[in-house]
Amino acid sequence: MKKIIGVRFKPAGKVYDFDCGVFVLKRGDHVIVETEKGLGLGMVAVPSVSIGKKVSDKPLKKVFRLASKEDFIQKEKNVGSEKHAYAFCQKCITDLGLKMNLFAVESAFDASQLTFFFTSDGRIDFRHLVKMLVKRFRVRIEMKQVGIRNQAKICGGIGRCGRMICCSSFMEKFDPVSIRLAKEQGMSLNPTKISGQCGRLMCCLTFEHETYQELRKKFPKIGKTVKTAGGKGCVIRHNVICGRITVRLDDGSEMETELDKIISEKK
Repeated sequence: MKKIIGVRFKPAGKVYDFDCGVFVLKRGDHVIVETEKGLGLGMVAVPSVSIGKKVSDKPLKKVFRLASKEDFIQKEKNVGSEKHAYAFCQKCITDLGLKMNLFAVESAFDASQLTFFFTSDGRIDFRHLVKMLVKRFRVRIEMKQVGIRNQAKICGGIGRCGRMICCSSFMEKFDPVSIRLAKEQGMSLNPTKISGQCGRLMCCLTFEHETYQELRKKFPKIGKTVKTAGGKGCVIRHNVICGRITVRLDDGSEMETELDKIISEKK
């Protein structure tokens, strides 16, 4: 039987499976693993699990060794190289007049490759830029155009809730978000209030959607006539979280009441 572990290379990044071989590892350990781009430094996110023969037929890269002090020193050197590469590339973009937004540079662990992340409204001819980068750094250069949501995930930041934005703190992938979720949760449809730092609808709208759907089953539909302590009226609003509804009475006034204090009535 094989033993596999889950390794994460970035905070809130995707977890990849590796064959841990003879190593006994626990969550939080730092390891050097074999990747398609050479050796990489990652952290154990999922402890070792034994897998059956059928599952073990799937080829997995192996854990090369535990990370050493020298590996962390190399990591720090890479961070310095990334900052230098970012500054130089940004200057080249300005000189060439390219309409692209460079926001991050990532170095391979062995410093054999630099990946430049950018956003742009359309396709960019960056061939001359790549030649300038290769001439300067003498390593393999990769230009990677990503979406605005991926930019927010890589750069991070603080959301309107006052906490680290979800995509850079724990989300591994993006789920589709629609304006319908905001409507069903009774939120303001003002774009500035329901959009995240990326300018797209906030990912957190999807987190409580199922809960809202389940709670709303107990509520009379909007427009339904109900009896309240103040008389008959028409339901105009739901407060799902607090378990209350707002009713417009026959005399035109509005009142808010608890859900268990109203009696539905057929139209």
